[in-house]
Amino acid sequence: MSNEKKRSDKVKWEHVNNWVSRRGLKTDWKVFGMPEILDPFTSSFVDVDPMPKWDIPQKIMISTTITGAFFSKRSNPHHPITVDEIRDSAEKCILAGAPNIHIHVRDDRGYNVLDPQRFHDVIAPLREKYPEVTFDGCLVAVNDHESSLMESTMKMGLFDALPVNTTALCCGDNMFFKAPHVVIEKARLAQEAGCKPIIAVYTDGDIDNARRYLVESGVVQGPCYWILLPALPGCSPMHNPQQMVDGLQRMVRAIRDFDPNGFLMVSAAGRASTYLATFAMLLGLHVRVGMEDTVWPYPHRDEILKHNVDHFTQVRDIAKLLGRELMTPSEYRLAINMPSVRA
Repeated sequence: MSNEKKRSDKVKWEHVNNWVSRRGLKTDWKVFGMPEILDPFTSSFVDVDPMPKWDIPQKIMISTTITGAFFSKRSNPHHPITVDEIRDSAEKCILAGAPNIHIHVRDDRGYNVLDPQRFHDVIAPLREKYPEVTFDGCLVAVNDHESSLMESTMKMGLFDALPVNTTALCCGDNMFFKAPHVVIEKARLAQEAGCKPIIAVYTDGDIDNARRYLVESGVVQGPCYWILLPALPGCSPMHNPQQMVDGLQRMVRAIRDFDPNGFLMVSAAGRASTYLATFAMLLGLHVRVGMEDTVWPYPHRDEILKHNVDHFTQVRDIAKLLGRELMTPSEYRLAINMPSVRA
């Protein structure tokens, strides 16, 4: 016997049929708010908005990352690696309306490097052509030589903002750890160089590190600028929609507990990708897109990204469909209390 038949046998059909014969299939309906059936703006009984407007910012920031430190051409043959590829990909995004570009550079082998000349060769020509656009860059020093270049690279006038990772995790097959003295001093140096610190967090623990070492210590004054980077291997897991929803909301609440007015940007990372960015936009947050943090535009399909500009325009158009407008560079500067355009 089918489940449908079993369910049907539990109905007391004789009683149902008796009432159908007495009353038919009429709906009991009395309208107490005539002439309106349902007034969307008020009530006939109380002067209260029945469906309040959501507190969602009209403007949204969409930052675009170009290459990052993780993925190679072996993972994605379209990934920009050389200075020319990175600069050209960034310019295509700018021409499509991207107000902010996030830059890493790679060495001749394709690995992330802190190289002042390569940063200059990517950013300086773009700054000259597009002076309103903002640039931030990830200065990750992995040896003594790169560490010695950190402060001078910050002061080259290339960057409007700089991420400070408050992290200790195994990302993929790599240990990624920023010791407390690195976190604190990098944040101090960034501000001394006139750059806005972006607190970069991958897990709940990173958020608490930021609270301890940067915010409540007074090294960085709130409201702070945050970039949330879950969904990569070793970061806050988002391997299905439920994990994505629960995980992002938990991270946001943890930050709001001590920085209620912070500027929160969520990276479209890993398999979660565009779905995570869309959920973030539904929550009224800002987003970062691009090939640094993912190789896929969709979590349930195997196609890979071919161009950064494709990911930017895709998420830009989703934002527009959600009724949110892309920030201009000047609006972005104002929103995060960033210094004005660099000379």
